[in-house]
Amino acid sequence: MSNIESGGAPLAANPLTQAVLEIDDYASGLGWDQPARLFALVDTDRLRVQEPGLADELGLAEQTAGALTPIEQDELPAGTPLDEFLATIAWPEVVSGCALTVERLMLPPSAEQAIPEGLDEDALGQWVAAHPERQEVRMTVAVLRDGARESAVRLRSKDSPTEVLTGATLVPGLAEALSATFEE
Repeated sequence: MSNIESGGAPLAANPLTQAVLEIDDYASGLGWDQPARLFALVDTDRLRVQEPGLADELGLAEQTAGALTPIEQDELPAGTPLDEFLATIAWPEVVSGCALTVERLMLPPSAEQAIPEGLDEDALGQWVAAHPERQEVRMTVAVLRDGARESAVRLRSKDSPTEVLTGATLVPGLAEALSATFEE
């Protein structure tokens, strides 16, 4: 596990948005064509009190109240579908939320309407990969135990911190799957 160092993430008013932008900035620094990455989100003040040695090791200075520290988890198992993997996760109480960054191909709505019927998952993936209007995107989605959500989407074709889209409802399916990791 490692802490994310915020090198150039834009300022955000909300701690969850700030955490999402930190993770997006971290993932951006690793380049494209990366595997999915999972992060625990912990309350920075609580971490500083309960684990001062770890907080020092991670370089956590005094921050604003409510700040969240993203801590990268072990690599996701290769070959396991993301939804199946997420269904196996249960977070300890000290974890306030979680986040996932994943790369995917997306199509504009006009192209989605042209998808041939009856394609299985593999054939659909091949069809999307060959489509001239496809866009490679990196999505970072975070949820908190209390239901709060935030997402950041970065297009490979506009790979700049100033071009990152944020919003709570950008990737609803992934947010639902992450929220389910907190259900008992």
